[in-house]
Amino acid sequence: MVEPTFRSLEILAQLVVAATGTRITYRGVENIPERGGAVVAINHTSYVDWLPAALAVHRRRRRLRFMIKAEMQRVRAVDFLIRHTRTIPVDRRAGAGAYAVAVQRLREGELVGVYPEATISRSFELKGFKTGASRMAIEAGVPIVPVIVWGAQRIWTKDHPRKLGRTKVPITVQVGAPLRPAADLAQTDAALRESMTTLLHQVQQHYPRPSGAYWVPHRLGGGAPTLEQAARIEADEAASRAPRRPE
Repeated sequence: MVEPTFRSLEILAQLVVAATGTRITYRGVENIPERGGAVVAINHTSYVDWLPAALAVHRRRRRLRFMIKAEMQRVRAVDFLIRHTRTIPVDRRAGAGAYAVAVQRLREGELVGVYPEATISRSFELKGFKTGASRMAIEAGVPIVPVIVWGAQRIWTKDHPRKLGRTKVPITVQVGAPLRPAADLAQTDAALRESMTTLLHQVQQHYPRPSGAYWVPHRLGGGAPTLEQAARIEADEAASRAPRRPE
């Protein structure tokens, strides 16, 4: 499939990486299947961690079809890209349609990118997982490929200024061995979480972690909030966004 829009984006992404001096290290890319469908499960620490993940898949001469919140279709340029790159928009109020599309794409042999945590982790640890990635893999009968992207939180994440210039931030993409889903959803989800946790800790061992840095997890001596503290921040945010009931 030629897909000129997608090809243009691939070239643009490589130019952006070169222009910013971003140094991406890829490990385990051979674990991405050369053909056939798979759920690609990615950790979520940044607004830009999708880019290194997509480039890792590109190194295997394949393309990643992301699931993206449907609100992004309100932006005309983004809507054009969604329609021309087979991206899957998700309406959070009625996600069954997007789920069905994703399963169909997997059965057709596509790679579908999913963030099991759903939203960015302020602690930079793995948050609780949604079950969508495991459910899709079980229903479509395809493997799950765990992927860890580390370092992108230094470029653009929640609660901190963006650093989009030539910052030469190093980023590591670690791809784990494909997981064959079990018939049991809980078992599949637990195996995915265990694999991604192991990969995350491996990557962190070989990456700089200056004491007190905001992008370093609290567990490693950094200034990031703990999982519990991050959960409280998110709960406060959700409460502030909720419509107030009349007294």
